[in-house]
Amino acid sequence: MTELEQYLRSYMSINDEDMRILTSYFHPTTLEKGDYFLKAGRVCDKLSFHRSGLMRVYTEYYDKEVTQWLSFKGNLIADINGIVSDRPALYSIQALTRSDLYTISKKDYNNLAQHVPNWLALERVLIARCFGFMEQRIFAMLAMPAEQQYQYLLGINPDFNQVPLKYLASMMGITPESLSRVRNKLAAHPVQ
Repeated sequence: MTELEQYLRSYMSINDEDMRILTSYFHPTTLEKGDYFLKAGRVCDKLSFHRSGLMRVYTEYYDKEVTQWLSFKGNLIADINGIVSDRPALYSIQALTRSDLYTISKKDYNNLAQHVPNWLALERVLIARCFGFMEQRIFAMLAMPAEQQYQYLLGINPDFNQVPLKYLASMMGITPESLSRVRNKLAAHPVQ
């Protein structure tokens, strides 16, 4: 079973034949370090499952790059506004390291219901779970102090500890120096 199949099965109940059809539309792709999955101002024409590597979702705001999210293996990556409503992306998605993906084109994604009879119900569950995760993340970033935010992110994925300070600090809305102090404090006094 591929990582994509494991991910989809963790979110939805799907029979083997529908899984075979669904995953047949995803194709392995690779982005090298620095390559763009999507540039701001363009309409997203694909959705990918992140197999390996590190990618950054960011926007430019008053000549400053602001990181919205960092994606590791095991995440879906796309601009949903572009997929659903053909709107140009407000942010860019760039590979920070070589990143391997399973990718489906927007056209194939939008036609899945014709090939997988249960797709609309499955998609609804997938989208609801993704929105639930986003709500939790937004709450954590807005309501928690920096130390708790960092611990929350490590709970999602311990690899957040390996992200360059400037990207992670930007995502958390703090300076790299503040994040460095948080990391040092937690290293000196680990949470049990």
